[in-house]
Amino acid sequence: MTASAASPGSSSPEASGAPGSALPSGAGAWVVLPTYNEAENVREIAAAILAALPAATLLVVDDGSPDGTGALADELAAADPRVRVLHRSAKAGLGRAYLAGFRVALDSGAARIIQMDADWSHDPSATPSLLAPLEAGSADLVIGSRYTKGGQVVDWGIARRFVSRGGSLFARIVLGLPANDLTGGFKAWRAATLGAVDFAGVHAGGYVFQVEMTYRAQRGGARVREVPITFRDRRVGQSKMSRRIIVEALVVVIQLRWEELRGRGPRRAG
Repeated sequence: MTASAASPGSSSPEASGAPGSALPSGAGAWVVLPTYNEAENVREIAAAILAALPAATLLVVDDGSPDGTGALADELAAADPRVRVLHRSAKAGLGRAYLAGFRVALDSGAARIIQMDADWSHDPSATPSLLAPLEAGSADLVIGSRYTKGGQVVDWGIARRFVSRGGSLFARIVLGLPANDLTGGFKAWRAATLGAVDFAGVHAGGYVFQVEMTYRAQRGGARVREVPITFRDRRVGQSKMSRRIIVEALVVVIQLRWEELRGRGPRRAG
């Protein structure tokens, strides 16, 4: 799949000062926001993100949404230099959309990168709390966690809760990862940490991408921290979760462990 160039916009703000120094909210940060058929959400979610992080750059990564999401994002970019758009020709999995957006942000000089969904399940007002440990120099990857103390999920039924919690627990046991919430996609990365991940070696295209990226970062020596969030079901539209995605998650987690046992996985730091 070939992605078009990002729409013109302002260059990313440069971070300044020592870790922990006061910065304009979102300075040096890019927010990568994949979309597919999010026409009902994209305007409001973009406004809310930029209200929470006025100095950030928002990159919408649209996978050829047939409902016109990409065109709406272009309108936002034309009206606000903080917004950019990366158009991809077709839907090829959430993970691939994120990787494409990450590459644009890294190549554009982002200091910190936030990843989040466009469906309001991730609250834009929580973005400053994700950035805070990075700005303080106490973490390299921050996970917005539903399953750490103070985190919660609302609007989900028992089956969806079981799949989510069970998936995180399965990955924790098989891969030996310390984080409680491995399947969530609300994260903030230090650019150097994200840039050290071998994108070409990433297997996952679906939701297990979240597990694999945390695994690769942790094996690379990243300091991973969780901050509590409240996760809500999407406001409008339909969930993109499917049985195929769940099966892929199980297979990829086992594959990662098998590769590591055979000495073919990412090298452990230190």
